[in-house]
Amino acid sequence: MGYEGAAWLERPERESEERPSKAIKALDIKPGQVVADVGAGSGYYTVRLAERVGPTGRVFATDIQPEMLSLLRSRVARARLDNVELVLSADADPRLPEGLFDLVLMVDVYHELARPQEVLRKLRASLKPDGRLVLVEFRKENAWVPIREEHKMSVKEARMELEAEGYRFDRVIGVLPWQHILVFRR
Repeated sequence: MGYEGAAWLERPERESEERPSKAIKALDIKPGQVVADVGAGSGYYTVRLAERVGPTGRVFATDIQPEMLSLLRSRVARARLDNVELVLSADADPRLPEGLFDLVLMVDVYHELARPQEVLRKLRASLKPDGRLVLVEFRKENAWVPIREEHKMSVKEARMELEAEGYRFDRVIGVLPWQHILVFRR
């Protein structure tokens, strides 16, 4: 999504439609953890993740669009968060440190990647040995989910692509109305 779509990411009804607070709770993030929000956009999830990891944890928020990072920088400053680091990533490289992350999260991002296999390799290297990669994607299995097909992903598709890059499928968390939370292990 281009930075012009930031207003859609911040729409007031997002909580009632997508239930991001349930997604965050389901991730079982602990204080002190290091988390990456890949494709963070305007930072809707970033600020919530930063609150979860607390002052002893860190959140790295990445995006390929400088305009989105500018919006996110302002949001982080308004919230007075000093545990968030912004990263300008590239199409094939999220530019994250290796072996640092307890959790890498991509919310409605994976299906947008131009070079997903390269990104997956880099993200796998960035995870701790017991780290998790989590995709939140609109369910392709349900035709009634009100979003265009090209913005949906099935569990089968996700497993095929991530397992091909060495990830181990852990589980699907089914607490959201339109999306699934797909958990993979390094």
